[in-house]
Amino acid sequence: MANMLPKREEGKKETQWRLEDMYASNEAWEADAALLSEKIEKLGSFQGRLGEGAKVFLEVFRLHDEANMLFEKVYVYANQRHHEDTGNSFYQALSGRAQTLMVALYQAEAYMTPEILALPEETVEVYFAEEPELEMYRHACREIVRFKEHTLDTAQEALLAKAGEMAESPRDIFSMFNNADIKFPTIWGEDGEPIAVTHGTFISLMQSQDREVRKAAFSSVYDTYQKYKNTLAATVKGNVVQETFYASVRGYQSSLEAALFANGVPVQVYDNLLAVVDENLPLLHRYVALRKKVLQTEELHMYDLYVPMVSDVDMDVPFEKAKEMVLEGLAPLGEEYLGLLREGFANGWIDVYENEGKRSGAYSWGAYGTHPYVLMNYQDNLNSVFTLAHEMGHALHSYYSDHNQPYVYAGYRIFVAEVASTCNEALLIRHLIDQAKDRKEKMYLINYFLEQFRTTLYRQTMFAEFEKLAHAQQESGGQLTADWLCETYYTLNKKYFGEDMVVDEEIAMEWARIPHFYTPFYVYQYATGFSAAIALSGRILKEGAPAVEDYKKFLKGGCSAYPTELLRMAGVDMESTAPITAALQGFGQYVEELENLL
Repeated sequence: MANMLPKREEGKKETQWRLEDMYASNEAWEADAALLSEKIEKLGSFQGRLGEGAKVFLEVFRLHDEANMLFEKVYVYANQRHHEDTGNSFYQALSGRAQTLMVALYQAEAYMTPEILALPEETVEVYFAEEPELEMYRHACREIVRFKEHTLDTAQEALLAKAGEMAESPRDIFSMFNNADIKFPTIWGEDGEPIAVTHGTFISLMQSQDREVRKAAFSSVYDTYQKYKNTLAATVKGNVVQETFYASVRGYQSSLEAALFANGVPVQVYDNLLAVVDENLPLLHRYVALRKKVLQTEELHMYDLYVPMVSDVDMDVPFEKAKEMVLEGLAPLGEEYLGLLREGFANGWIDVYENEGKRSGAYSWGAYGTHPYVLMNYQDNLNSVFTLAHEMGHALHSYYSDHNQPYVYAGYRIFVAEVASTCNEALLIRHLIDQAKDRKEKMYLINYFLEQFRTTLYRQTMFAEFEKLAHAQQESGGQLTADWLCETYYTLNKKYFGEDMVVDEEIAMEWARIPHFYTPFYVYQYATGFSAAIALSGRILKEGAPAVEDYKKFLKGGCSAYPTELLRMAGVDMESTAPITAALQGFGQYVEELENLL
């Protein structure tokens, strides 16, 4: 009974987020939910009227902002209450009602984009000239019009929309197979007891100090996927075919261009990432050789990649200590930033500890007009310290953006979403490495940082290269067979890990278990975001206050400009190769430092 989680009401209020700052009571939420329904109905009543003139055009945009801002608050509150205790039936129902309001809002505003695109561009320009208050929405209109050349006529768009559910079939089939149907053989654990291998236990088993456990888990997973390789190849091919089809009919040169166009990111950014990482693969090979040496194994296998190179380092960190560590580590960001961190730590932004029924994991969320919130399930370890720094990076990015942008431009795009959070982590790890109390702790921390590089910058880029090759194969008339996918993926692993790694045949099936391959050209953003964050943290540490001020311009930007433009304000040009090169040079320096410590 001692290990049972406390119920929500048994937790200390001072370690729980203060959702009362959003709504003082459920009755206040009900009042806003009713008001939102009225605004949704009013917004829908303007359908067919955007051509009536500048005043109507402005009124619709304002009403759209009002409805969405109110919806955001209603939706976030209901869901965060639900996440406090997912077993609470009252908040289950409240979350369901918020979901219904979301569907109603999306339906009510669906006419806006088609009607704006149907207006002659000169008409829209006249509107801006006649109504000065429309100027705020110029960039938003420009974003809509930017898609005009890739938008079909009404009948064709309706046909594509009807085909949408069918197009999702490959992703849905894979999701059901991977989450519901596939089962892996049980293995024997370190203590001789049977252990169930699942998606959830796989990585922890791969970190086991017992090599036989790692090998057994590795074989359990990949031998199972091997049995279904033709079926899974068919789902991957089906997904690539539908992505290629949509890109083609919308007039894009490739599915890669189509995926990046939405964020206003040039294809050059993607290609730069692949090229620079390829040039710096010798650094990864050097790290692999070091791992082989430290683990003192005659052969280094793919199942040896996740086991810590430095073990038995005791880093017990209570939450109060974690806050101190984060404040010390982020001191280079200046007193204003630290003041906001302290405000968040002290004033109900964070839900700290696990309780019965609480949502797992961690996130930062919130609604425009209220402070951000962070959900955690804090454990007294180093990973949780970095999670705190990471999520508060998201939170302060939102805080700066919300306080400096109107609602229409407050939300930042996915391309930059991980930059501020990872920048915090990079500053913290460098501080901890500098402050390490002994050689072993320093080695442990450097290994932690190097694994972030390997799993985020190198691994995600390998995924991105595989994805590009697969789409090119389909677009050039080739066939995405199971043999082609396995051979291509295996060859990439050989290239990335080098001669000191025994690239086990089973790894050829890893493509089959990566859900992100069903979201076109998404994974590269992990690597570019990481590179940008490393470059930014390095500039902040080197240049101090001027770099911090430039960084805050980025944090304040929201989506008021394209992602690459916002990063350029902070001194990082992601359309060049420099940030990725700088990040990989940093990786090389830490590899060398770890070599010297051994």
